[in-house]
Amino acid sequence: MFKASIRFAAFITVFAALAIHSSWFVSAQEATSAISLRPNILWITSEDNGQELGCYGDTFADSPNIDALASRGMLYTNCWSNAPVCAPARTTLISGMFPTSLGAQHMRSEVPLPENVQLYPELLRAAGYYCTNNAKEDYNVEQPENLWDESSNKAHWRNRKLGQPFFAVFNFTISHESKIRDRPHTPIHDPSSVLIPPYHPDTPEVRQDWAQYYDRVTEMDRQVGRVLEQLKVDGLENNTIIFYYGDHGSGMPRSKRWLYESGLRVPLIVHFPERLQALAGEQYKAGGKSKRLVSFVDFVPTILSLTDTEPPSHLQGRCFLGPRTTTDPQYIYGFRDRMDERYDMSRSVRDDNYLYVRNFYPHRPQGAFLDYMFQTPTTRVWKQLFDEGKLNAAQSAFWLPKPAEELYDLSSDPYQTKNLAAAGEQQQTLERMRGALKAWMLDVKDTGLLPEGEMLDRSRDGAPRAMAQDVQRYPIEAIYAAADMATRPAEGDFAKLTEQCVSPESAVRYWVANGLLIRALATTDASAHTSAETEAQSNADTESDAARAEIVKVARGMTIDPNPYVRCVANEVMARIGSDVERGVAIKALLREANPVRSSTFVALSALNTLDWLTPTRAELGDALIGLAPRAGELSARYDAYIPRMAERINSTAE
Repeated sequence: MFKASIRFAAFITVFAALAIHSSWFVSAQEATSAISLRPNILWITSEDNGQELGCYGDTFADSPNIDALASRGMLYTNCWSNAPVCAPARTTLISGMFPTSLGAQHMRSEVPLPENVQLYPELLRAAGYYCTNNAKEDYNVEQPENLWDESSNKAHWRNRKLGQPFFAVFNFTISHESKIRDRPHTPIHDPSSVLIPPYHPDTPEVRQDWAQYYDRVTEMDRQVGRVLEQLKVDGLENNTIIFYYGDHGSGMPRSKRWLYESGLRVPLIVHFPERLQALAGEQYKAGGKSKRLVSFVDFVPTILSLTDTEPPSHLQGRCFLGPRTTTDPQYIYGFRDRMDERYDMSRSVRDDNYLYVRNFYPHRPQGAFLDYMFQTPTTRVWKQLFDEGKLNAAQSAFWLPKPAEELYDLSSDPYQTKNLAAAGEQQQTLERMRGALKAWMLDVKDTGLLPEGEMLDRSRDGAPRAMAQDVQRYPIEAIYAAADMATRPAEGDFAKLTEQCVSPESAVRYWVANGLLIRALATTDASAHTSAETEAQSNADTESDAARAEIVKVARGMTIDPNPYVRCVANEVMARIGSDVERGVAIKALLREANPVRSSTFVALSALNTLDWLTPTRAELGDALIGLAPRAGELSARYDAYIPRMAERINSTAE
């Protein structure tokens, strides 16, 4: 009798589901899903777009499908992508770890994972989920074979076994950076009505690029709507949790690739059907908004919470939904390292109201030449106007050397154009944010304090993560201290800095060399802006001359350092403030290092970056950069474009 009742109840469950839907196949799926122990999860991702959506209050935007999803889901106002560019951001998502802790922070790199680290599709598949990706991957880590059940432009939840819970990713590229500069283009939004941020000049080219960006967002919204409609047609809405998010800020210059809100803050909407809202937890409010600080590193622990999957101990994020929801974090973090062919390093942290950015190469401008970025009309006209002296201070800052520290009050300065780092009344906040960033970098064992090639050399026998956790191979506290002193100069610290030029730790010496370069450039700038008209100015010139002589003395010895990355920086110092003969010797040394077959791929790329900043003449270059190999050794083809791009750039600008 009891068994018969069970059979009858099961029959009634299936029959009720069939009565709701017209298609037997779809209804059977829904019936099975209805009694599944775990919900389906759908991730919809769009590329290169920030919160320029109607649901985020942007009245110029046209995004009805995403707006409708937000009206019945939870909208997060403070979500960061951790990295302001695709491959590092996706690496954060797939791993649940900060790429800086994996050595995977450099754009389009490929590093091995530690043996104990599994990517989230592996964890979900082991838990019984059918995992699909349609279709972009682009991770900076070596991925295992058969990571997904299917990863292609045909991947779909419809290919799973009947009744199997699914985790499906759909990624839309129509809003990508490359799409905002396609010409010809049929406009949807009127360029004359677009809002131009204060850091961009107001020109026809800028207006068209911004308007076309909004056009692409509208097209992307239609694609989102089509996937949501498929979910509805399949009768799966009632058992599927939907995430919609952008992968980082817009593809406009000073958004994508930069650690401001325009580069890091992304839309995030999470929708739970009514029957699953109890699973979401108390923080979830249908149709509501959350100010909680959320970032991509939090996504993996959150989906594991929602799917009742045990989280591994290596995860570095905080769960923001489901049974394992944590308390709200005080801070979220961002990072920026090599962007394509150009080396740089910055870190950022924000709390509810302040954004702090720490630039470890403050002598380099934000707007360093990147081949891909300069294909956008806005970038070219912006740089042209800067060269012609036609920009205001907010618009010029992008093309000037960076401050070592930036601090912004987000409530009063939404575009981050007023740096408060030097403001006396903000020193307590500055010190707090600086301390929070340092603590995070040390906690995750941030590998960005090593030159990229040095990091990989120290990790030859395994993953960079394993190297970084070994204090003998990576004494991070000593290296951080050297980097901080070198790149944030203080009065009277020169002797203490140069004492470390003979440190047994090559990374310490590397930062000492950078400290010399920063101070060399400062003395050159001081000399360029003073004259001998007064005794005070004459004394300043004399002090600059003495300082340069001391810098040259130390740098000269470092040009024969056993470490090639130290030599590259020391040779830049000599080429900039040494004698004409010393400049010639330094340029020749850098040209030797720039051959990847003679040195290595990463030494060559470092040397080429240095040479570009020195703008060598045609006579100095000769034909040394003609026909360089794109890389050396067994590296991934992901690295192939960078050396040729830099060599072409240097050759094309030589006179």
